[in-house]
Amino acid sequence: MAKLHGAIAAAVTPLRDAGLRLDEPGVERLVRFLADGGVDGALVAGTTGEGVLLTLDERMRLAELFVDARPDGFLVAVHAGAQTTADTVALAAHAQEHGADAVAVIAPPYFPLDDEELFRHLRGAASAADPLPFYIYEFAGRSGYPIPVDVIARVHEAAPNVAGLKVSDTPFAAVEPYLLPGFDVFIGSEPLTLEGMRHGAVGSVSGLASAWPDVVSTLVHHRDAAAHARVSELRDGLADIPFHAALKTVLADRGVLLHVDVRPPLRALTDDESERVRRLA
Repeated sequence: MAKLHGAIAAAVTPLRDAGLRLDEPGVERLVRFLADGGVDGALVAGTTGEGVLLTLDERMRLAELFVDARPDGFLVAVHAGAQTTADTVALAAHAQEHGADAVAVIAPPYFPLDDEELFRHLRGAASAADPLPFYIYEFAGRSGYPIPVDVIARVHEAAPNVAGLKVSDTPFAAVEPYLLPGFDVFIGSEPLTLEGMRHGAVGSVSGLASAWPDVVSTLVHHRDAAAHARVSELRDGLADIPFHAALKTVLADRGVLLHVDVRPPLRALTDDESERVRRLA
C-alpha cells in the first residue's frame, strides 16, 4: 500500500438542497479540479469536509464517490473519526473494504478521553483500517484536548499500519512535539508548512487546497516562498469568514461546484462576506 505524500487537499463536501443532501455529481468535478491543480490526493470528510455533520451512510457514500472518481495516482484518504468508537471502526472498515488508500482519525470531541480510552479508540480504528496506512489526526482546537505523544507511541506499537499524523495545531511550538521519528507528519495549518517540512514533516493536508490546489501544490512540492506568502494571506483574509462556505463560493465561481450549500448549523456567507472572498480569490 502506498503511503500518503506531498500535498493533500482536505476536500470540501459538495452538498445541495440547503445542505441536506450530497451533491454526488459534484464529487467527480471536484476530484478532477484537485488533480488538475497538482495536489497528490484528498482527505474526505475531515474538518473541511464537514464530516462530523454528515450521517454515517452519507460518509460511507461520500468515500465511495471519491474513490470511484480518482484518476490514476491520485490518493484518497478517508477521515473516519466519529463520536463513538463503534462508528469510527465502521467508517474505517468501510474505507478499507471499498478501496481507499488511507484512513485518518481525530480524537473524539466533547468528552476529554484519558490515555487508556484514547489508546483503545485509536487502536480499534487502526485495526479496522488494516492494512491501509493509518494516520492519527491531532487537532486540539477541534477535539478539545491534545493526543498525548505517549498514546501515539502505544498505538503505533500495537498497530503496525500506523504511518503518521496530520497535525493542525498552532503555533509551531504546539506542532513540534508531534514531529516524531519514523512518522510521516502532515501539517494542517498552511502557513506552518515550510517550517514543519524544515523540521521533518513530509507535506500538508490543507483545507485551502480544496479551492487553491495549485498554490498549495507549489508550496509543498517546491517549498516556494511566494506560495507561502499567498497561503498566509488567504488564511488571514478568511480568519473571520465562515471557512466552508468561503471555499465553496470560490469553487462555484470557478465552475467546479454548482451549489455553495453547507450543512446546518454552518451557514452561508452574507453578501459582504461573499464580496470579500471574491476580492481575496
